[in-house]
Amino acid sequence: MPERKTNLTSAIGWSKPDEINVHGLDLPSEILGHVNLGDMAFMQVTGRRPDARESVVFNAIAVTLVEHGITPSALVARLTYMGAPESLQAAVAAGLCGLGTVFVGSMEGAARMLYAALPPDQTGRGADLAAIAARVVAEHRAAGRIVSGLGHPVHKPEDPRTPRLFEIAAQNGKSGDYVRLIQLIQKEAEAASGKSLPINATGAIGAICCEFAFPEEIIRGFGVMTRAIGLVGHILEETRDPMAYEIWQRTEEEVLANSQN
Repeated sequence: MPERKTNLTSAIGWSKPDEINVHGLDLPSEILGHVNLGDMAFMQVTGRRPDARESVVFNAIAVTLVEHGITPSALVARLTYMGAPESLQAAVAAGLCGLGTVFVGSMEGAARMLYAALPPDQTGRGADLAAIAARVVAEHRAAGRIVSGLGHPVHKPEDPRTPRLFEIAAQNGKSGDYVRLIQLIQKEAEAASGKSLPINATGAIGAICCEFAFPEEIIRGFGVMTRAIGLVGHILEETRDPMAYEIWQRTEEEVLANSQN
């Protein structure tokens, strides 16, 4: 058990009858109208406002994660809303529960892999990144594990989001050893497997998050923050042009038809 705290406190925020303080800033006068949503998310995690270049990169990451189309999380949100239209928040929560090692959460896996291969205190010291990449791929192949952040079921031979994310990162001082390392890992993995294994968007985001030195355990949270926005949009569309009921009915019909064959 952790040691009992003498005083309960939080550095994130507090309120008084006439004041709301968030990360040391007055919410009405210093945040509202001055801080955009992406910068607020950055500040919530780091405790400080991003500088101008950090803001560009982090907002690009956030926008990338908002919408991925009719993914399992969007389908679950729509189906849950069909069953419980009185609870929008439950539908959003149901969709968020699907953000794991396959969808969105893979950026956490990519970051964990990169941090393990190249600890933060070893960056910028001329490490042999090619040798590290070869070792990472060899270890994954020996263990029968997929390499996090590589491959995409639709986007081949390149995920169109990845070069743009890397371009934005490079333009704003967030393209260093980790971005280079995942690029080398991709080349090594493709050579070893003989398959097309593009760096997907979450792999690119995982590498860029390492350039920020974000803790690996919070990186999936960026997807949770932003995908909630996307799921609200899907639920609104569901109210206007529903598909959940038909998905349910067509699934029932096919299951019945196939069970009678």
